[in-house]
Amino acid sequence: MTFVVKPDLMHRLSINTDIARKMLTDFIRDQIHKAGMKRAVIGLSGGIDSALSAYLSAEALGAENVLVVRMPYKTSSPASLADAELVIKALGLPHLDSPITEMADPLIDRFPDMSNLRKGNIMARLRMVTLYDQSVAWGGLVMGTSNKTEFLLGYSTIYGDSGVALQPIADLYKAQVRQLSQALGVPQPILDKAPSADLWEGQTDEGELGFTYNDVDQLLYLLVDERYTLDEAAEEGFDRTFVEKVWTRVKANHYKRTMPNIAKLSRRTIGHDFLYLRDFTGR
Repeated sequence: MTFVVKPDLMHRLSINTDIARKMLTDFIRDQIHKAGMKRAVIGLSGGIDSALSAYLSAEALGAENVLVVRMPYKTSSPASLADAELVIKALGLPHLDSPITEMADPLIDRFPDMSNLRKGNIMARLRMVTLYDQSVAWGGLVMGTSNKTEFLLGYSTIYGDSGVALQPIADLYKAQVRQLSQALGVPQPILDKAPSADLWEGQTDEGELGFTYNDVDQLLYLLVDERYTLDEAAEEGFDRTFVEKVWTRVKANHYKRTMPNIAKLSRRTIGHDFLYLRDFTGR
């Protein structure tokens, strides 16, 4: 898929990494302390998103307060474990390995025709089960690792990687995650690797999505941040079919970005009329 996109679009995705770094570390520290805790737990995959979340959390809370957990399945890439080890050693993080193969296979083996998508969802949810167990044992909140691009596209598993206590990087597009990761000194092999959830051999995010992060970041910025119409986005050089496909996906996956919808019966219904920020402390 080829576009003729105006050259200033990627420039508009540029961020001031010093400001972003301070805002996000302050956010992590504030949210953890408001919950009455001092620690965090992160699933460390060896990818750029979880690496950035680990770097920010270590800076905000102190490395000794950030437990990272590697949770490989039998088909996970050994290279991912090695990349995660680079982060552990660079930051001096407490860490734990908790393979999920023996948890996942009894269910997977019951359904010989199970698709990779179903297998991937099982793995994602078992990883979150593991992280919340460690949350109790470690005494820390489970930190999310999803970026804005994934969140908008619904490229996550509900009650899997989306089922966390807080999301420090979910307002950063993938391109911005890369910028901030470079500024914080995330190891180069992690910066260079193709994005992947590492759910099965050869799996890549872009291969599964059917388009590149570079293209979709630019389009999402226009549609979401700049509130362009579909026609206006197409006028920037994006294929109209691509624009419609992406926006349809954003709308269809909105339920993943909100609390479960509640049927309204009373005068003040949670999510309808009873609307407060998460740190609401009033009557």
